[in-house]
Amino acid sequence: MNRLSRIVSALVLCVVFCACGGSENKENPTPGPEIKPVPEVDFAWGADIGWVSEMEKAGMRFTDSKGGTEIFSVLKNLGMNSVRLRVWVNPLDANGWSGKDDVVAMAKRAASAGMAVMIDFHYSDFFADPSYQDIPSAWPGKTAMALTGNVASHTTEVLTALKEAGVTPQWIQIGNETRNGMLWPAGQLWTSSGDIAGGWNNFEALYMSGYNAAKAIFPNAAVMPHLNHAYEDNEWWFSKLKAAGGKFDMIALSHYPMSDGNGGWQALNTSAVTNIKKLAAKFGVKVVVSEFGVKQKDSQAGQCTAAFMDAVKALGSNVCSGIFYWEPEVDGTWKPAVYSKSVKKHGKDEEWNAYDMGAFTRSGSTFSPNPAIL
Repeated sequence: MNRLSRIVSALVLCVVFCACGGSENKENPTPGPEIKPVPEVDFAWGADIGWVSEMEKAGMRFTDSKGGTEIFSVLKNLGMNSVRLRVWVNPLDANGWSGKDDVVAMAKRAASAGMAVMIDFHYSDFFADPSYQDIPSAWPGKTAMALTGNVASHTTEVLTALKEAGVTPQWIQIGNETRNGMLWPAGQLWTSSGDIAGGWNNFEALYMSGYNAAKAIFPNAAVMPHLNHAYEDNEWWFSKLKAAGGKFDMIALSHYPMSDGNGGWQALNTSAVTNIKKLAAKFGVKVVVSEFGVKQKDSQAGQCTAAFMDAVKALGSNVCSGIFYWEPEVDGTWKPAVYSKSVKKHGKDEEWNAYDMGAFTRSGSTFSPNPAIL
């Protein structure tokens, strides 16, 4: 363990102690909610549904031909058994969508419906991905040393709230698509000029501050990093993280075979399956495809989805333990409020288009699964 990692571990212990200490002085602690524990799923067929709260508040409804009348009954009627929820530190929308309170409320609904939960920490105020890994506005630190405490305390705060709400996540992601690190520039790995000196040690310290905080609250949860491009050979990346001192219980990958890479979705699916199998064998951990999506209006979208599902399930749950469709509940025209107006995102004003890889159709304010895809 490098020096920075030892300091991080001490910070995590301090944060967890401070968050939990003093409970013995409460004479009449408030009992937690009665949510029946959700059994661990062997293979997750899940959905990332971070936009649902906003859609519901706007009057959107979710139904299906099997009698489902709200999002969780609809998802379960599709055979889905899990949900994935992203966490932002200070969400841009005034309603706090994907902030702590929204995530806890959604996680409680999922658990009450008997669905397993994955928590996806972005450590940012908006989407973190290979293009952007912005430091949250409320975090004044600009160095990895300073930011490890923020990562640990934020992770502890959110997961403690989930625990107090009676929800136990099965999986926890530390960072979102962190191929080039997180919390730039403090935890960045390279620039156009080449590798950053000490980059892997800085990233490992930030990642491990989240990992250790997560394990302190939920020791049995599978805690993991997350990369884009499942079809690429990513063995080198996880080897680098491990060599720097990083730990991971699983590996999370994204796979968008109709929008990423070249060669057609058939070739990308084949490459992804090959590399999932390779990673599981190399590191002795399961792989989960925590993001998957196909082009909604492509006539082969359903064929692509079914082919990939069949292929990864054939690997066995000890190799690939599930797939999460990213925001299936949208129809290709709906978009969140922050997409519809020019706001400061990633340091500049811009307007984003509607997401075109959902899997529902809309009739007025009612959204229903598109059987051609799901």
